[in-house]
Amino acid sequence: MNILLELFVVTFRVLWAFVLAAAKWLVRPKEKSVAGQVCLITGAGSGLGRLFALEFARRRALLVLWDINTQSNEETAGMVRHIYRELTEAAAAHRAGDGEKDVLPPCNLQVYTYTCDVGKRENVYSTAERVRKEVGEVSVLVNNAGVVSGHHLLECPDELIERTMMVNCHAHFWTTKAFLPKMLEMNHGHIVTVASSLGLFSTAGVEDYCASKFGAVGFHESLSHELKAAEKDGIKTTLVCPYLVDTGMFRGCRIRKEIEPFLPPLKPEYCVKQAMRAILTDQPMICTPRLMYMVTFMKSILPFEAVVCMYRFLGADKCMYPFIAQRKQATNNNEAKNG
Repeated sequence: MNILLELFVVTFRVLWAFVLAAAKWLVRPKEKSVAGQVCLITGAGSGLGRLFALEFARRRALLVLWDINTQSNEETAGMVRHIYRELTEAAAAHRAGDGEKDVLPPCNLQVYTYTCDVGKRENVYSTAERVRKEVGEVSVLVNNAGVVSGHHLLECPDELIERTMMVNCHAHFWTTKAFLPKMLEMNHGHIVTVASSLGLFSTAGVEDYCASKFGAVGFHESLSHELKAAEKDGIKTTLVCPYLVDTGMFRGCRIRKEIEPFLPPLKPEYCVKQAMRAILTDQPMICTPRLMYMVTFMKSILPFEAVVCMYRFLGADKCMYPFIAQRKQATNNNEAKNG
């Protein structure tokens, strides 16, 4: 009898979850404040990582930027400082025009940069210890760093496969293990996993990248369940799975030309704004564009041969081949130039 009652309660909660999800589509939830909180972003030197840094800076978060490229990381920091100056000047002008009334929450806006190879476990742990000593405990962790080898499986050196797995997947373990303990102690924090639509469904020619992103998605989902099981509801998680983003990482990737106008590469700014909205409203997962939800669902229920037919119709079965060819040509040119 008890199990029947529990089944009824579970059924009600499942239906209620659908109602709440539908309500969020109709009424936009209020965004939470991250002002004054320490936000750490990996791969902050370029691409989505840089745009995430600028968005968090506009919301007055204290930024900790990690990247393997020191120069590009400092360039991002310069952009963040420019935003901080504008915010400080705007706040001063607002106070002067409003009788010294401080409306904005006071916080010391700073940005810290660290050169870190997230693919190396000891480098992550040592840099994390420096962050704790020099900045403080991290409240928002954005695991964004990513690489792609750009080779067919049998042409891809083992070192590059290992590198892809280490940066795109294993690094999430190291960074989370470094900063999660304090989040658990405080029951406060937010962990963001920037994965990919290729972590939900795959395509030919990028086996290492797909495997690493599938791994990142699996890690994130398991971590989310672990936090729920521990009843740490103050720690939020958001999984970001964008379609092809026009950052140059997959330059040359093409689907069928008749379909491409309806499914073009995403603008990085649009992708990050959508992700920020999801993060600040504690949304567990965001796929952009929304069509990706349907593709994922169809892939889950259709026979494999039916999925193959759909891929071929869309031109998605070999969409990475032009990208791989360009990378191979660039590699050959560099070798010839250096030779």
